[in-house]
Amino acid sequence: MRLAKVVVQHELRVLGSLGLWLVRRTHGTRGGRAFGYARGQGPMMAGLAFVCLVETLTMSVLLRDWPAVERAVLLLDVYGVVLVAGLHAASVVRPHVLYGDALRVRRAVHLDVRVPLERIASVRQELRTTQERADGELDVPVGSQTSVTLELSEPVTHVSFFGRRREVRVVRFHADDPAGLVRALSRERV
Repeated sequence: MRLAKVVVQHELRVLGSLGLWLVRRTHGTRGGRAFGYARGQGPMMAGLAFVCLVETLTMSVLLRDWPAVERAVLLLDVYGVVLVAGLHAASVVRPHVLYGDALRVRRAVHLDVRVPLERIASVRQELRTTQERADGELDVPVGSQTSVTLELSEPVTHVSFFGRRREVRVVRFHADDPAGLVRALSRERV
């Protein structure tokens, strides 16, 4: 039952993000400075939506002799296209946010980690295209790359999509303007 609740909440957040994107609003950025990360994934998400549309049309032709099945598959396919658009929208409307006391690292509706500025031991711009899972490290890639690395003096708690908690001392994530984010973080930490 808990799994169903998590999935339904996720879907509602994705659809809510689509609404925010349509009215050009962001989520949780008031009082802070936003740093986007979705620019590089736009073409990939558009390509995925196109493939979903082609699949929708193909299935419609293949199932034309079974109208009930065709309607059911069409409904699922349309929802799939909306979900792809919603996932991209969630990345656009939920950017990383730098507040006066913390950095909020986000990835769509899947991840939201608050890193207090006093726990950041070092910050650097570092382009990495391969991420190997390691204890105490959190990688938040976009397009299979990260561009900012935070090393922490004390761990922060990361809660996974399904509620698993773990302590992390290194956070790597992508930002559209990594140099600007590193400069802003360096200024705030002083």
